[in-house]
Amino acid sequence: MSTVSAYFQLWRVGWILVREGVVSALPSDELPPSVAAAKSFVGMFARKRAKTQKRSDRLSKAVERLGPSYVKIGQFLATRPDVVGVEFADDLSQLQDRMAFFPEAAAKANIEGSLGRPVDELYVSFGEPIAAASIAQVHPAEVMTPQGRKKVAVKVVRPGVRQRFTHDLEAMYLVAHLQERFMPSSRRLKPVEVTKTLEQTTKVEMDLRLEAAALSEIAENTQNDPGFRVPTVDWERTGRDVITMEWIDGVKMSDVEGLKAAGHDLNALADTLIQSFLRHTLRDGFFHADMHPGNLFVDPKGMIVAVDMGIVGRLGKKERRFLAEILYGFITRDYIRVAEVHFEAGYVPGHHNVESFAQAIRAIGEPIHGQPAETISMGKLLTLLFEVTELFDMAARPELVMLQKTMVVVEGVARILNPRFNMWKASEPVVGEWIRNNLGPKRIATDIKDGLKAAVKLAEAAPEIAAKTEKFHHELLRMSENGLRFDAETAEAIGKSEARHSRSGRFALWLIALTLVYIAWVVS
Repeated sequence: MSTVSAYFQLWRVGWILVREGVVSALPSDELPPSVAAAKSFVGMFARKRAKTQKRSDRLSKAVERLGPSYVKIGQFLATRPDVVGVEFADDLSQLQDRMAFFPEAAAKANIEGSLGRPVDELYVSFGEPIAAASIAQVHPAEVMTPQGRKKVAVKVVRPGVRQRFTHDLEAMYLVAHLQERFMPSSRRLKPVEVTKTLEQTTKVEMDLRLEAAALSEIAENTQNDPGFRVPTVDWERTGRDVITMEWIDGVKMSDVEGLKAAGHDLNALADTLIQSFLRHTLRDGFFHADMHPGNLFVDPKGMIVAVDMGIVGRLGKKERRFLAEILYGFITRDYIRVAEVHFEAGYVPGHHNVESFAQAIRAIGEPIHGQPAETISMGKLLTLLFEVTELFDMAARPELVMLQKTMVVVEGVARILNPRFNMWKASEPVVGEWIRNNLGPKRIATDIKDGLKAAVKLAEAAPEIAAKTEKFHHELLRMSENGLRFDAETAEAIGKSEARHSRSGRFALWLIALTLVYIAWVVS
C-alpha cells in the first residue's frame, strides 16, 4: 500500500504546485510541444494572485502549504543545481526556514524523553522558543556551573518530524524511479541516489548527537585557526532529540550595518571567512555545508562563529587534490593538466579525448583571465566547469556539487561584506600552502607512506583472503556440477514478494485511473 500512498502524495504535491502557479512559471524552452501544451492547460488552474508573483515567491508559498519536510527537501535540492537546474536551485535557496513554533510542553517532553531527566533538573531556567525551523526550534536557557549561571541555547527536534519526512520521502522516491525509467538522459544524474543522499542527510540532521559531534570535530580542527570558531557543546545535556550549546552573543553576518556599528573590519572578515572555509575543505576535508549569513555570527572579539552544523560535507584525499589541481590549473592556464586531472580521477569516461576536453576547459578559463580579479567568482567557475563536464558524460559527484554550492554561498557572503572582494588574493595563502605541501615533493613522501600502510594491511589480511578464495573456488565447482539451487524457503519468499507487489501495483493503477476519470467528469 506504500505505492498507493506515494501516488496520492505525488498527486497532492502536483496539485499544490499547479494551484500556486509554480508549474506555469517554469521555463518552456526546449519542451516538446505536447508537454508545453499540458503546461499551458494546467496553468489555468493557478490562483489569480499567484500569476502576479515571482517564481521564487510562488515556490515559497507552495512549500509552506506542503509542510516542514518539503522545506528541507527544497533546501537540499538547492544544493544540487546539476539536478534541478541553476535558476530553480537559486529559487529554492531563497526558501525561508522559519516555521511556526510548537508548544513548549512538547519541547520539554522531547528533552525529558531524550535525556531521561526532568527539565527543571537539567536547566535553572528554560525560556520560550526564539527561532523555529523545519526540523527543530531553539530555546534560551540557563545552566548552573562552578562559575555560576551560564546562558545556553537549547535546540529541540520538532515532534513527529521523522514520521512526516519518511512519509513525504515516498513520493520523492517515486519521482526518482519514474525519472530514471522514462527519461534516459537523466540517469547520468542518478536521481535515485540523490534521493538516498537526501534521506541519509536528513536522518543525520534529525539526530542532534551527530550535529554535536560535527561541532566537536570542527572545534578540534580549528582550535588554532585565526578568527574562526564554533559554539562549545554541553554533552551532559545533549541527546538524539536535543542539543545544548554555548549561547552566542554576536552580530549576524547578514546585518552589515550592525557589524559596522560594532566596529568590525568588514574586509578582514570577508578574507577570514573564505580562508577558513578553504582550510576546512582542503586541509581537513570536512566543512560546514550550510554557511548562509543567518548561520554566521561575529562575536565582540571579532571572531566568526558558525552555528547550525546539521549539514556538513566531506572530501577525501583524492577529491581535495582534484579541487586544488583544478584551481591551480586555471590560475596557470594549464588546461591540459586540468583535463588530465578529470581523467585521472575517473570522473570523465576514458573513451573521451583529453585534448577535446581541454579545449572545452579553455573556453571557461580564457574569459576569466581577461577580467579584473575582484569580479572573478570561484563558485561560478566551478558551476561552469560542471556544465561543461555534462557534455563529456561526467557522472554527478554529490560531494563536489555540495562543495561548489557551499562555495557560491560563502563567496556571496564575502561579497556582501566587501563588494570588491578579490577571491584569488584572499585564497592564495591557503590554496598556495596546500599545493606546496601536497602537490610537490611532500606529496611523493606522503604517497609512499600511504602505500606502505596499505601494503602492510594487505599482508595482514592475506591469510583470510586466501581462505575465502579457496572457499569461493569450491562453491563454484559445486555449482558447475549441480547447478544453482534455491531452498524451499527462499523460493516461497520470492513468490510471495512478487505476488504482493503485483497486487499493490494493479490496485494503485486502477485507483489512479478511477480518480482521473472522476476529475475529468467534474471538470467537464
